[in-house]
Amino acid sequence: MSAWRLEIRHTTGYRYATDVTASHNEVRLSPLRTERQWVLEHRVEVAPAARLARFEDYWGTVVHAFDLRRPHRELTVVATSHVETASTPPPPHEPVSWDTLEDEQWLDEWSELLMPTQYTEADGAIAALGEQVRRASDPGAAVAEAEGLVRDRLDYVRGATDVGTHAAEALGAGAGVCQDFVHLTLAVLRSAGVPCRYASGYLAHDAGAVIGETVAGESHAWLEAWTGGWTAVDPTNGHAVGPEHVLVARGRDYADVPPLRGVYHGGRAEALDVQVEITRRA
Repeated sequence: MSAWRLEIRHTTGYRYATDVTASHNEVRLSPLRTERQWVLEHRVEVAPAARLARFEDYWGTVVHAFDLRRPHRELTVVATSHVETASTPPPPHEPVSWDTLEDEQWLDEWSELLMPTQYTEADGAIAALGEQVRRASDPGAAVAEAEGLVRDRLDYVRGATDVGTHAAEALGAGAGVCQDFVHLTLAVLRSAGVPCRYASGYLAHDAGAVIGETVAGESHAWLEAWTGGWTAVDPTNGHAVGPEHVLVARGRDYADVPPLRGVYHGGRAEALDVQVEITRRA
């Protein structure tokens, strides 16, 4: 079993044209504790300084919420995490059949992860892909089939889409980024009747990274499908999720997992800067 120890520093900065007099914000930047991921240390710092309230949302994601009620023209949020990840395989599970997923008990259990969302609504083209995936021997094979179909139809092109792009739009464009690969795969699998959820976090690209060297990182998205147990796959890169993936949040789609979300009263945001730095410590 290989293990990675990573330090991740995620900095988000806003600048406003005029004073913001009040704001309420939610931060989803805390890595989760799982069977293959251990959080050694984590902190969130805000400038201007604010008192943070910590809770878990409906999907089990750690959220830090804070209010600012004094005028400010800049807002900076810095999340620093020390995480150890391992290539531990998921617990073995008995693959389920299509008949099992059609049972009323499971349809009720996974209804929230089977229903289309704003980002994963299926149009005719997606429904056709879902029908093709449905011809796989079982739901586990369907996940691999859906991943391959999506990779055949989307090219990874930065700037081809934006944060509001839906699965059908990405399919029509034939291009997108990791968020689009995941939304389209979710849409296809849900159309076929496979429960699945959006996962977000970080990807450390270089398996041979020099210990102690800091490199530019990025936020990343993948998905988890239920086929008798949870199976995590990365449709953007076409391989299983491993120790280079750091899980932060889960939900139905991107709308459930944005790193920073808030409302404010005051001048419009005139600049946004996001930086992710990843250092492999061991």
